[in-house]
Amino acid sequence: MEESVKRRAGSSNAREDLISKLPDALISQILSYLPTKKAVLSKRWKSVWILIPGLDLNSSVFPDYNAFVSFMEKFLDFSKIENSCLYKLKLSIRKKDVNDNKSCVTRWIDFVAKRKPKHLDVECLLWKSESLEVMPLSVYISKTLLYLRLHGVMLGNVESISLPCLKTMHLEQNVYANETCLEFLISSCPVLEDLSIARTVSDNVTVLRVFSKTLTSLSVAFDYSEHRRGIHGFNSLDSGVLIDAPRLKYLKFRNELSRSKIVSNLDSLAKVEIVGLFAIGKPSNQVARNFFIGISRVKDMIISDLAMRLICSYLKEESSHQFCNLSCFEAEISGSRGISTLSMFLDSCLNLKSIVLVIDCRNLEDFLTHSTSVTFLSAPQCLLSSLEFVEIKISRFGGVMSLGIGVARYFVENSVVLKKLVVHSRRLMCKKSLVALENLLALPRRSSMCQIVSVVD
Repeated sequence: MEESVKRRAGSSNAREDLISKLPDALISQILSYLPTKKAVLSKRWKSVWILIPGLDLNSSVFPDYNAFVSFMEKFLDFSKIENSCLYKLKLSIRKKDVNDNKSCVTRWIDFVAKRKPKHLDVECLLWKSESLEVMPLSVYISKTLLYLRLHGVMLGNVESISLPCLKTMHLEQNVYANETCLEFLISSCPVLEDLSIARTVSDNVTVLRVFSKTLTSLSVAFDYSEHRRGIHGFNSLDSGVLIDAPRLKYLKFRNELSRSKIVSNLDSLAKVEIVGLFAIGKPSNQVARNFFIGISRVKDMIISDLAMRLICSYLKEESSHQFCNLSCFEAEISGSRGISTLSMFLDSCLNLKSIVLVIDCRNLEDFLTHSTSVTFLSAPQCLLSSLEFVEIKISRFGGVMSLGIGVARYFVENSVVLKKLVVHSRRLMCKKSLVALENLLALPRRSSMCQIVSVVD
């Protein structure tokens, strides 16, 4: 028994010795797959972890902010001595006090940016103007950066920007010297493909201008909650969005209330997503008309109830306009009032193949006036020729389930080539809704290929 234990112990030591004999560069590569905290706290590899090519550091895991600062200073000192190559850094800073040391962060970023990183992610979560971390010049002239994410920092005016390799950039809740500063940053990235911008009321940008010949994906979001000013601090009449991106394939707006949205050269656009709050000028306005024409050739669309109503207001004035390329469509329907809007929109979609509807109740009136009977003035053309898939989801209030079943019933009875219909139901349904669902499953289908599936969420 004793000899067996010794053999196992000897075998374990041998394995340990084999790992220890590996080159430091290989050990550091192995450690890079561990969470940074575990790699750093590993006593056995204390002299090696500094060589790890990628680090994810979060100040909140330290006892306090001063302890985090102390760690970062030692890390930089070791990096200078070892001449380490840090290709990826994610730095998440959560300050609790405005008086916490703030000047050091700019120096840290400057140190890393000068060492030819490929991936840089900086997140600062004390959102007060007097404590914003200013990004150093080295971030704007990196020859190696492929990915850049900046959250809650200050970007000042710079005379020169050179980011020749940057393909992905996420700018979230930052403050800019002025709107020209942001425009210059975007247009100075010659191979940029993926751009997302999360704006705030106080970001110093009135009109967002995105000019790029290489951009394929753009997301524009707005956060109205900072400084407790909310949506009332936003002047939608003066603000605007200008987009000129001939290779753009995906465009997303979230809570974007700028009245002016000017888009051009969007011939490559394939998917549009408009969620949350949305605004644009009156449908008769040329800017609004150009916007709707600009997105009319998309193949895939996800929109909120408000956005669909705005589009339908435009369709009332431009009755001949159609979304001929639209194949996949997902929309939010706010109560029974949204059904007529949906009917008008579907009339303009001649080749639609897939519909996903999220049925909601915005207010008590919607909830009380919903009906199981759903009727369109006439069956949209897509139901007669192209629609193959329908999915019905209920986002709130189990009582509105009956409206969802009514919508599903309409599609089953009127869709000629429908192959599958999916209805999401809740575990706790009223008896009336349960009976309606059972009747739906037993309903004769106009399409002989139609399969009805009930999913319990």
